[in-house]
This record gives sequence, C-alpha cells and structure tokens, in this order.
Amino acid sequence: MDWKGRKASRNVEDRRGKGGAIVAGGGIGGLLIVLLVAFLGGDPGVIMDQLGGSTGTTSNQPYEATPEEEELAEFVSVVLADTEEVWTEVFAEEGMEYVEPTLVLYTGSVESACGTAGASVGPFYCPGDYKLYIDLSFYNELQTQFQAPGDFAMAYVVAHEVGHHVQNLLGVMEEVQPLRNQLSEEEYNKVQVRLELQADYLSGVWAHHAQGMGYLEEGDLQEALTAASAVGDDTIQQRSRGYVVPESFTHGSSEQRQRWFKKGFQSGNLKDGDTFNATDL
Repeated sequence: MDWKGRKASRNVEDRRGKGGAIVAGGGIGGLLIVLLVAFLGGDPGVIMDQLGGSTGTTSNQPYEATPEEEELAEFVSVVLADTEEVWTEVFAEEGMEYVEPTLVLYTGSVESACGTAGASVGPFYCPGDYKLYIDLSFYNELQTQFQAPGDFAMAYVVAHEVGHHVQNLLGVMEEVQPLRNQLSEEEYNKVQVRLELQADYLSGVWAHHAQGMGYLEEGDLQEALTAASAVGDDTIQQRSRGYVVPESFTHGSSEQRQRWFKKGFQSGNLKDGDTFNATDL
C-alpha cells in the first residue's frame, strides 16, 4: 500500500503505556475463545467477565515505542484518514453526514464504553463511544499466528472496524443489539455472522475507493483476502479445537469473509451489502 508521506488522521488517541485492567483466568483456550467471539467487533467486556474477571493495574512509566511500532502507528493513522475521506464522500452521495470515529492505540489492556478489554481480544469497535481500539502488537500476531503478513492485511483490519462504525451510524447495530435477549444463542450467532460479513463488505467498499485513489499496490488485495480467510470462524476453530462447530460461528467462515469483502471491493457502494436479507451467505 502506498502510504508513506500521506496525510494522517487527527482522530487518534494514544493511550499506549497507560495501563488498565489485565485479564485473569481462562488460559490459552480462554484467550482463543475471547479472540473468536470478540475479534473484529464483539463485546470484550462480557466475554472477559465470563473468563474470570480482571485485576486493575496502572503504570506511570513513560512509554517508549520501538521505531517499528511508531511506523505502524503512523500507518494505521494514514489508513484511518483514508477511511475518513472515502466514507465522507460515500455518505455525502447518499445525502448523509459521516461522523468520524476515534482510533485508540493502547498496550496490554484498555477501558472503553463497552467494558475493559485486553490485547488478547484483538482490535475491536465500541458503538458506545464511537471508538476503534487497537493494540499494535496485533500486527505481529496477524503475521505469525494468523499467517497473514503485509501492510494491507492490517489495513483490512482497520477498515473492518470502521465498517462497524458505519453500521453504527446507519442504525444497523441499534437494530441488532436488542436481539441478544430475544433470540437463542444459536439464532443470535447467525445474526452476528450477518453483522460481521456486512462489516467485511464495507471494508471491501473502502478498498474499492482506495484503489481508485491510487493507494493500492500489487498484491494488496491478496493480503486482505488472506487476512479475511485467516480470521474465519472455521479456520480459528480448527486451529484452537481441532474441529469445527458451524452453529457456534459468530463472524462467518473463511470463504464467506473473503467473498463478502470481494463483493464490496467489486461494487464500491452501500446498496449491495445487505447481508441481513441475503439468501446466499
């Protein structure tokens, strides 16, 4: 992705090194469950409470980032600025105003309007405060644990979380959230899958416009598709459990996530992303 030297977003809140609450309990299996449920849009506070709560800790030591981390912080800020440009234009075409979200950079754990989250949950969006939360160490996990290297793989992650913000502005999340108490767990999981696949579609819409602006380079699209596949429920479950339970999916299979991202990339508009009425998920 051609990003160096381009405009960075002003909507970045740097909380790195400020501490917070650290998850206790759950072990490696618990962390994988947290990642599966909360990664890319879940409610980490609820899941972590189920894993045994947290203990508060803070640090007054000044945070010293490595040069590599500082470059990554600049990169995600540029990606955020790109999403602001794209969604401001797309919303204007639909006669709406786009409200820009804030990106919070943190290390270890963080407090949000959705609760306390540890880095193990991965990047997430909190509709209660219009903020995206990212511990930049996730970039290393994306390359090693998920085997999805490349800067555009991380750009896809940011764009997906922004996709949740777009859903929030459009009222989609407001319609979905009450269903948690109205449906069985299995039926609500199906709704969650549709919500997540729509966010994948919206990240594809952003990539479509980024390509039109000349930001994409050869291989970028494949990096995003690799990342979408790597965070599919079936892939994560196979890695963590050794088997797949489709009725427990909350984000969609690898094939679904790739397909809806690609659909958004090809169409570049809002109207083709109605996953809730789609018969061919």
